[in-house]
Amino acid sequence: MKLTLLLATLPLLVAGAAETTGWLNWRGPLHTGVSLETGLPDKCEPGSELWSYDIHGAGTPVIANGKLYAYGFYGEKGEDVREALLCLDAITGTKLWEVRFSDYLSDIIYNRYGIGAPTVDPATGNVYLQLSNGHSVAYTGDGKLLWERSLMEDFGRLTFPNGRTGAPAIFEHLAIFHCVTANWGTDGPAADRFYAFDKITGDLVWSSTPGTRPVDSSFAIPVFAKLDGRDVFYSGTGCGHVVCIDANTGKPLWRFRLSQGGINGQVILLGDDRLIASHGQENTDASTAGRMVCLKIPTEYPAELVTYGKEMEVWRNDDITAFTSSPILADGKIYSTIATGSLVCIDPETGKTLWTEKLAPDQIHASPTFGDGKLYVPMFDGKFHILKPGAEKPESVFNTDFGANLLGAPAIWAGKVYMFSKEKLYCFGAKEGAFKGVDPTLAPARGEIASLQVVPSEFKMTPGGSVDFKVFGLDANGRRVGEVKAESWETFIPPTARVQSTVDAKFEGSTLKSAPDAKLSAGAFKVTANGMTATTRGRIVAGYGYGADFDEIELSMKNEFDETEAVNFPPLPWLGARIKWYVLEKDGSKVLANRLDNVLFQRTMNFFGASHMSDYVLEGDVMTDGNRRTMSTVGLVNQRYLVTLAGNNQILEVSSNHDRLKQSVKFPIKANTWYRLKTHVKANADGTGTVFAKAWPRGEDEPAAWTLEAPVKHVHPQGAPAVYAFSPQSQKRVYIDNIKVTKP
Repeated sequence: MKLTLLLATLPLLVAGAAETTGWLNWRGPLHTGVSLETGLPDKCEPGSELWSYDIHGAGTPVIANGKLYAYGFYGEKGEDVREALLCLDAITGTKLWEVRFSDYLSDIIYNRYGIGAPTVDPATGNVYLQLSNGHSVAYTGDGKLLWERSLMEDFGRLTFPNGRTGAPAIFEHLAIFHCVTANWGTDGPAADRFYAFDKITGDLVWSSTPGTRPVDSSFAIPVFAKLDGRDVFYSGTGCGHVVCIDANTGKPLWRFRLSQGGINGQVILLGDDRLIASHGQENTDASTAGRMVCLKIPTEYPAELVTYGKEMEVWRNDDITAFTSSPILADGKIYSTIATGSLVCIDPETGKTLWTEKLAPDQIHASPTFGDGKLYVPMFDGKFHILKPGAEKPESVFNTDFGANLLGAPAIWAGKVYMFSKEKLYCFGAKEGAFKGVDPTLAPARGEIASLQVVPSEFKMTPGGSVDFKVFGLDANGRRVGEVKAESWETFIPPTARVQSTVDAKFEGSTLKSAPDAKLSAGAFKVTANGMTATTRGRIVAGYGYGADFDEIELSMKNEFDETEAVNFPPLPWLGARIKWYVLEKDGSKVLANRLDNVLFQRTMNFFGASHMSDYVLEGDVMTDGNRRTMSTVGLVNQRYLVTLAGNNQILEVSSNHDRLKQSVKFPIKANTWYRLKTHVKANADGTGTVFAKAWPRGEDEPAAWTLEAPVKHVHPQGAPAVYAFSPQSQKRVYIDNIKVTKP
């Protein structure tokens, strides 16, 4: 018996099809950093450009049907620093549209913004981008917002001072983003993950955790291929693995541990049976740093995740220490810049280094691009080289100094070379020219439906909210066949679940609805259609009117590091909180306290509400352990602003990113003393706003005036509430109690 399809069949999807052509991702039409064009410029010198545009950048622009999309930033300090998605006429450099973004709640330092790139969907011309802090957006080619997701507030995306952000990858109906998250439930522990969203709606289709505990961020992006008839992709991760993942379902298939640190370079495929990967961190089997390896790709699709070892290696080359640069494969040779500032040529069959050419003192981020028989090679020190590869050494065609760091790979389109310096975006070459890409390839035909997939695969809503679900049929190879009609929905508790929890909501048809008084809760549901099932999981998170005093939480556990202390976990729907906080007894009441057993979590911020919330008052009782000389910092997050009592500094402070916004006033803070902390953010019609904060000893009358009023130029219009703790060297705890979220 066949399933009834709501959509009789999906149209055949065409990769690189017809309507939208160009350098659509940072690695170009072959996904290798190689252009198929000829007649490219032999000279790219500042002052001789076709045009330039004043915007800071550290990535690669992309070009689609004559429109250039660039990810960069403006400003030099403070609130003037804003990231941007810029659209220009690729021939004239005329601005067509632009959207600017203010960073929030990250630890990114000024000169690390803009390390990433947009990606254009070949089927629709839509453009996708992940910003430095994980805010992810989708726009039409004309600049209309399709959707946006705060990966930080929705999935617990972590930020790093280095600001490295992977470009999205487009695969048929999916937009795939790569990041490190500390989500909730089984995904609560921090891990390197991939998130695949419906490219039109932004609904989560699947997420994947292929590796182990991360030690770094990674901006490697997927490279797609076939494995035993299935669509898969390969990528490096922040936990030092090369991984293989099913592109349609997110199922991790195999992994190979290459590095002690993150792998940032993109892998290269050598036919169907081998791949090349490189890194610049400490090796797993030696005290040396950096290596390039050739791995033999398994030919069978595994039933479960397989971890491979050295037996997978075809060859290795220890000459390559490429921390964040990606190699390219051109004319039968591998080329890579390495950390010492050299360009290296490698034989892909043997892994032997054929020649090395010193170009700069060092190198970071930027990768070479190949076209018209030439290598276009930007270097970190601002030097730019054009070289023709030879059998024993390269021939220098041109070199110059851009006078600013070069961190992104060049892009090539219609006879022109496009490149960012840290100061400007440049276009070199002739005004006339025609782009040469690859012929489109028809997607394979779909088979009969063999399994189901629920979208969204993970959801969240506030009390009184609702979520609409769709159920899709997948064929035996995991490809989407069409939407099917759900027959029933029911609560589902996985047999391996540590917490027996259900969502306080009910289905009406395929719409999940929660009552206005629904409790914070989390769990899963199972859908059935014609004998097959699939699951989705999600949370009801805090909305307006939420309060938490933790008194109803039974202290049924013992602190594993202090058997005398009775504890329990904070509410399950709080993002990433269970490994960072305990509920325990303090001063005759149950309170929230940060855990001190892992120095990596000495600083933690955990969201418990919805990212679309705005114009609310967030308040709570806060306290720091310690003494007159040593205390910690405790605070609340309101609408993407962090408001803290910093004990060691004796201040009440408002910040978002400390490099961008940090305002404070003196405030006397005593250790082991409860204070009431109250916050509010007011947005004005012109985009400005004010962050209000006040604090006073608990039990005393609330002061009439705000203790601190911090004006901001570009106010965050929305954002989820959160709690915050910073215990330097994990020495002194902080405590939080009696949280309230109300409308002013």
